[in-house]
Amino acid sequence: MKKSILIVDDEPNIVMTLEYTFKKLDFEVFIARDGSEAIQILDTYTPDAVLLDIMMPNIDGYQTLEYIKSKDTLSHTKVIFLTAKNRASDMEKGLALGADKYLTKPFSVKRVVAEIQDLLE
Repeated sequence: MKKSILIVDDEPNIVMTLEYTFKKLDFEVFIARDGSEAIQILDTYTPDAVLLDIMMPNIDGYQTLEYIKSKDTLSHTKVIFLTAKNRASDMEKGLALGADKYLTKPFSVKRVVAEIQDLLE
C-alpha cells in the first residue's frame, strides 16, 4: 500500500524539494502552505505522516499539532516537526505536545527521509 505524507511549510523551495523527493519514493504527497490549509486537508485525508513547520502564517505548527492530536481519526498519523526553531526549549515543547520527531533546518533530505521511513516501518 502506498504511503502518504502531508508537507506543511510556507517556504516554496523546501516544499518543492520534499515533494519531489517523496514522490520519487512513491509516496502520495499532500501540500499545505500553513496550518489552516493543513487542517482542511486533514479533515478529508488521513496521511501516514505529517512533516510540519512551526513558524507559519495563520495557524502555526504547534496549533496544527494540537488539532491533529485532538482527532481520533489521526491517532496513527506520525508528526515530524521540521523547523528553524532550534533551541532546546522549542524541541521540548514540540515533543511534549506529541510530535514523534523534531528536526531542525537547515536539514539533510536524506535524514528527513530516513526519519520518516523509520517512523512508518
